[in-house]
Parts: sequence; structure tokens; C-alpha cells
Amino acid sequence: MDSYSVFILASLLLAITPGPDNLFVLTQSALYGKKAGLLITLGLCTGLIFHTSLVAFGFAIIFQSSWALVALKSFGACYLFYLAFKSLTATIATFKAPVPLSNIALYRRGIIMNSTNPKVSLFFLAFLPQFIFIESGSYIIQVFILGGLFAVTGFCVFTCIAYAGDSLQQRLNKTPNVQISLNRIAGIVYIALAINLII
Repeated sequence: MDSYSVFILASLLLAITPGPDNLFVLTQSALYGKKAGLLITLGLCTGLIFHTSLVAFGFAIIFQSSWALVALKSFGACYLFYLAFKSLTATIATFKAPVPLSNIALYRRGIIMNSTNPKVSLFFLAFLPQFIFIESGSYIIQVFILGGLFAVTGFCVFTCIAYAGDSLQQRLNKTPNVQISLNRIAGIVYIALAINLII
């Protein structure tokens, strides 16, 4: 239990630290509201199942090979550049007849954002084993417990960020020009996230 307490505290500090996921949730909430931010958050936490599974079953090591790392990074970066293109090319007409994203689309966006980031798998590969004690039971079970705790901690922090983004949206005037400015900012954020993923 002491080990889990330390792990939760460390996870909390890591979740609070500004990073790509925090920024992503904030921009999506500022653009589409609190519900969108929460769905993105659920998607991000679901994506952690992928990384946890890779570590639990020993597959995370494949990201130490250059081809697998480059392939996943390229896919994730292309997706972020696609989102950036959509945001930067938004026009006033777009906001006169907005087409809201579906719940599934928002949830899927969070999953793709997280699962295509091999840095998360590499981080889990280095971070989780520090809190695993073979004498305490199954390695795989312990990895999934830690991954679950990390996801719950992240969900709590990202939920707060989603509400903060929603509050920001409500304070801004709902005019086309403001919405376009938000999309321009989001587009720049997506490009920065894509570059961060590639580097």
C-alpha cells in the first residue's frame, strides 16, 4: 500500500505537469465545451490500456527498434497535422452552421491521440517496473493495477482541465471571429504537438 501511495502521488504530479495531453484536453474543451473535454479524457485514458498491455506482455520493447518507433510516430503526427489543417482552414461560414463532432468521434480522437504516442509506452516501460515487486504476486496483474491507477489519476486531473476549458469558452463571446481565433490557436497547438511527437 505504501508503494501504491507513492505511485499515486507520482502519477498525480506527472498528470498536473503541463504536457501534450493536458494541452489537448484544454484546447478541445475551449473549442467544443466541457462534454467534449470529458469524452477526449475518456479516450486518452482508454488509450492507456494499449500502453499498459504492451508493458505487461513485454511488447513495449519493440518501440526501442527504430522502424516501429518511426511508424507509430509518423501516424500520430499525420493525424495531428490533419487536425491542425481542419482548424486552420475553418472559415466564418463554418461557424454559421456548425457541425458538432459526435461523441464517438471525440472519444476516438482521445484514443488515437494517446495510443499513437510511443513515448507513453517507453515512459511506462521505465516508470511502472519501479513499483512492481515480483514477490508480491503476478507481474502482469501488478502492471495492470498500476496502469489503472495511473489512468484514474489522469482522468481526475484531465476532468478538472476540461472544466477549466469549458469555463474559458463560456467567458468568450460566441461570435464567429472568436471561434475562428480559438481554432487558429488550436491549429498551432496541434502542430506543436505533432512536432513534439516526431522529435
